[in-house]
Amino acid sequence: MSSAKDVKGPRARGPEAAPGGGADPKPPLGHGSDPEPPARGRSADPEPPPPGGVLWSLSGDIRALLMLPAALTLQVAHPAVGAGVDEHSVFRTDPWGRGERSLRSLQLWVYGGAEAAEEGRRLRVLHRTIQGTDTRGRRYHALTPANYAWVHATGFPVYQHAARYLIRPMTPAQERALYAEWLQVGRILGIHDRDMPQSIEEFWPYWKKMLAGEIEATTVVRELVDVDQPVPPPDRGPWPLRAVLRALWPVLLPPLARFRRFVTIGLMPPDARAAVGLPWSAEQEKRLRRMCAVLRVVVPVLPERLRYLPRARAARAAEARRNG
Repeated sequence: MSSAKDVKGPRARGPEAAPGGGADPKPPLGHGSDPEPPARGRSADPEPPPPGGVLWSLSGDIRALLMLPAALTLQVAHPAVGAGVDEHSVFRTDPWGRGERSLRSLQLWVYGGAEAAEEGRRLRVLHRTIQGTDTRGRRYHALTPANYAWVHATGFPVYQHAARYLIRPMTPAQERALYAEWLQVGRILGIHDRDMPQSIEEFWPYWKKMLAGEIEATTVVRELVDVDQPVPPPDRGPWPLRAVLRALWPVLLPPLARFRRFVTIGLMPPDARAAVGLPWSAEQEKRLRRMCAVLRVVVPVLPERLRYLPRARAARAAEARRNG
């Protein structure tokens, strides 16, 4: 992604250090650090976030699915990240597969155990060839630490902000625990500590600096919030369901596209929303609060199999067995 000297962020250094999904034919942009993956299974592999931690409860909850569009949109608001996705990702031609692989990857970082570090190495290999010129005419590489760190950094403020609406406001202690666990995820992805703000006190100045000087409404941002953007019908799941969705897709797509735009902009932190230039009205805020109030009541009373995503549910069950 763009050259280290051109990127505002945590101590940019050059292509050494991009969330990402499965093996796209044209690998998408995401996180990263060392272009050469460490030896498989080495004892120094970073540990994933702890069972019972903030991320353990948050990222597997079905409500987290509503948070992801805001984080993904903020990632591609970085000129270098946006250019990499625009030029190398298959998100336009295979959006459902791309989304499925991204979600699988994210779940592995938190619930994958020993697989978490392996997934981080796989992502770095995928991104080794992603490079080009960004929207400001700067050379970029996907594994430049400052670019890679931004992709990772967007998760914390989106989780912290969206949880206020969908779950509950976090206490200061929970926010600090969330940030510490998000740093652990960064290490899994191969981001060095020197390239990440190491505390909340360091994070917020970095965040404001990025919003003020680096973030913009890139081509990919505009596409992600465009309600008229063509999206193919889902190509996964039982074939009878796919056939029904294909037949009804012209009717279903417009309201789904409007909902996607609504949650993308609504659950984005307000300062980031303003930096990107995305409109948001008082009436939309009221609608968002009403929707989230219903979800805060309904989701906690659902059975475990409906409340948590499959990998999170399996990890929680395994942890419960270990604890008797």
